[in-house]
Amino acid sequence: MKAIVRQQYGGPEQLHVCDVQEPVAGPGEVLVRVKAFGINRAEQYFRQGLWGEVAAISGIECAGEVMHDPAGRLLTGQRVFALMGGMGRTRSGSYAECVSVPAANVVPMCSALDWDELAALPESYATAWSCLFDNLSLKRGDRILIRGATSALGLAALNLARYAQAEVMATVRRAERVAMARAHGADEVSIEGDVMADVLRWAPGGVDAVLDLIGTNTLLESLRVTCRGGRVCIAGFLGGHGHIGAFDPIEHLPSGRQLSFFGSAFVYGTPEYPLTDVPFQRIVDLVEAGRIQAKPARVFAFDDIQAAHRMLDAGMAGGKMVVMC
Repeated sequence: MKAIVRQQYGGPEQLHVCDVQEPVAGPGEVLVRVKAFGINRAEQYFRQGLWGEVAAISGIECAGEVMHDPAGRLLTGQRVFALMGGMGRTRSGSYAECVSVPAANVVPMCSALDWDELAALPESYATAWSCLFDNLSLKRGDRILIRGATSALGLAALNLARYAQAEVMATVRRAERVAMARAHGADEVSIEGDVMADVLRWAPGGVDAVLDLIGTNTLLESLRVTCRGGRVCIAGFLGGHGHIGAFDPIEHLPSGRQLSFFGSAFVYGTPEYPLTDVPFQRIVDLVEAGRIQAKPARVFAFDDIQAAHRMLDAGMAGGKMVVMC
């Protein structure tokens, strides 16, 4: 089969299409024919060697069809999402024509959407759902700040927050992204740099929740703009992963606020975080009904993987990028 194989750690030029042996589904696994896969920030870190020794075939998610399920739970040809479960990290991932995935990380779904549209959903929407409705307990009428809102995960969160009838402020890094954030559900948009003043004008008592996808550079400010009882979830590192110098909860964590982290790459499919907690079919149905805007920002051919990663490195994706197999 064809697969995209990293030759060594480094830039996009290290990703080459090669012929490799087709995987076999062992006990507790499912073999999936990959139809399309999303591009994720984690795969940039894998390629650069920032997460240590990882599989040469990357990819943490895909949409495709079942080729073989040794347990007989899923039918051959059934449409599925596959995500996480060590894909691209501790085992070969979805940058290939087919992939063997732990059965707990394969989710059946029914949809007439095109494969590129389906491939834009699994990782971004699962993570956004868990962050918003588990970590942040978002409910109708809550005021939420989403930082890094025009990333793939940020756009998914915007759509889901609007679906939940929350009031949403988004932050973006560049003025040209303001319209995109509004189109995906933001009531207000702030350009990073003067966020605290903008938030406190919009919500003088502070917001109920913050989903911070920028990372440690903005975390302390995110805590300061929440109200009493407010929740902050950090789930991304768009601004880098530097240390907060001498972090002291007594000094830096305002009284009565809650801080949490969600790392989807490490937990989905485990007993603590079964994928059945995420309503994938409902999300697909909402996309089909036009209630969620989830079309990929860019679609690449399999052979154009280097171009996709160059755009990832440049931070110019403007949403979810998808590769067709």
